[in-house]
Amino acid sequence: QVHVVESGGGLVQAGGSLRLSCAASGSIFSINGMGWYRQAPGKQRELVAIMLSDGRTNYVDSVKGRFTVSRDNAKNTVTLQMNSLKPEDTAVYYCYAAIRTSSSATNMYQYWGQGTQVTVSS
Repeated sequence: QVHVVESGGGLVQAGGSLRLSCAASGSIFSINGMGWYRQAPGKQRELVAIMLSDGRTNYVDSVKGRFTVSRDNAKNTVTLQMNSLKPEDTAVYYCYAAIRTSSSATNMYQYWGQGTQVTVSS
């Protein structure tokens, strides 16, 4: 059993900052990619930022230079520091983790948090 729990989010004015945190716990042998997706009303879920176990990162173009993803591999946590927020960043943000649950497991499985609302007012 694996649990992915997010915290953070809320309402902020344009130009402000928020920090999202996420922790994975349970039957975890290793985590490959860990990061954040978001889904705005009427839109598809999109990748925001992700960090692989080797430290490589990937960001959607719209957040480059404003958002920073970081991980603590020892604690199985990931954070998203969001600066210079814009109204178009308003969405439900989901933590994502690709997890291998045991040393004998050959596959990675995708796990999602419950989502946290981020609202940026203009």
